[in-house]
Amino acid sequence: MSKSRIFQFCGIMACVFMILLIIFYWDDIGTAHFYLHTAFIQIRATHLPPMKHQNYDHSNYKKIAGERITSSKAAILDNLELTYLENTKGYQETENKKVSQLFSEVSQLDFEEKVESFELGINSRKTINELQRIQKERKQKIEDACTDSSVMFSGKNRKFEDIPNKELDHLIVDDRHGIIYCYVPKVACTNWKRIMILLSQSLLNQGIPYRDPLEIPRDLVHNSSSHSTFSKFFKRYGSFSKQLMKLRLKKYTKFLFVRDPFVRLISAFRSKFAAQNNDFYRRFARPMLRLYANYSNPPQTVDEAFSAGIKLTFTNFIQYLLDPRTEKEVPFNEHWRQVYRLCHPCQINYDFIGKLESLDEDATYLLKLLKVDKLVQFPSSSRNQTVASWEHEWFAKIPVAWRRKLYEIYNPDFVIFGYPKPTNLLLD
Repeated sequence: MSKSRIFQFCGIMACVFMILLIIFYWDDIGTAHFYLHTAFIQIRATHLPPMKHQNYDHSNYKKIAGERITSSKAAILDNLELTYLENTKGYQETENKKVSQLFSEVSQLDFEEKVESFELGINSRKTINELQRIQKERKQKIEDACTDSSVMFSGKNRKFEDIPNKELDHLIVDDRHGIIYCYVPKVACTNWKRIMILLSQSLLNQGIPYRDPLEIPRDLVHNSSSHSTFSKFFKRYGSFSKQLMKLRLKKYTKFLFVRDPFVRLISAFRSKFAAQNNDFYRRFARPMLRLYANYSNPPQTVDEAFSAGIKLTFTNFIQYLLDPRTEKEVPFNEHWRQVYRLCHPCQINYDFIGKLESLDEDATYLLKLLKVDKLVQFPSSSRNQTVASWEHEWFAKIPVAWRRKLYEIYNPDFVIFGYPKPTNLLLD
């Protein structure tokens, strides 16, 4: 091997070593000095500090005409990711000086770790301290359930690296503001997806970003191509995807919204089977009618079925959930799959846990903490929501033995997210 090739090889190896050193420093040590985020806020696990940004001469951080900084540290992260990937693949286009400069720009940022007081602007009697206490209690519930050996459920003790890529499709990422949202169907996820689209500007309306979340068409809201999710990282980054996910999980603000598990099941049944939904009728209702309602050949379409007075009952739906054959071929549909299977709370340290039961209050509080309340407001919640007081009526025809088995299936969600055991439904 010639001397020039030896020097060239040594240069490449030096670049790789430098990038790896930066990545690991950033991941393990740099966290103590700064938070990789955008120019809005980072919410930590123990408190909720808003972030104060400053004017910088560097073009990436200029504020123009009083507007928020549009360039984010997430963009710098993308550059570092690209540098890391290119060097590990043997490319020589990025020099050490460029990488050092990028890292230096991030480390210059200065953040306050004090919670600013603000008016919620909603019909709430809770003080900021009370709201903070509620968040602390909700996070403590999760930690207790995840460390309690008596609380067992599938996947509880695995590491984040061991979660299959296909199970990360509910984690939506907004790199512009450093936010990760795990969406849970039947927990106001349509409007939260709208919020994420608006903030990330992932969809345009005639070339212009949406300003009003309610203007975003529902079919686009639930189209997977409208969102950047963790499950898409593998196609982009391959074997490095989990490491880059972990960086975002450490630096970004992570939140989810939950609701009473049994009430969520009622809501899923109402929207997918009590109403005329042809897709869910073909995929789920027709097989259920054959298996549990003694219809050997149910109508082909939901219109035909409803016209003939053939409707799936809530009892049939519960039979389906309890049938051990149901998940042998495919997992539960996302609308009735347990939240712990969708959002992995024992592997992901969520910074904010909202509840549908206090949706308006929690949503307003979260958007203010994220410093995006001037950009977007959460749409008013629907008044046609399924409520907990309906549980007894809906479960009246369900045998108590079935209710207990159903509780066993959804027990982890009750425990993890602090919902009381529905004792009145489980007693003879």
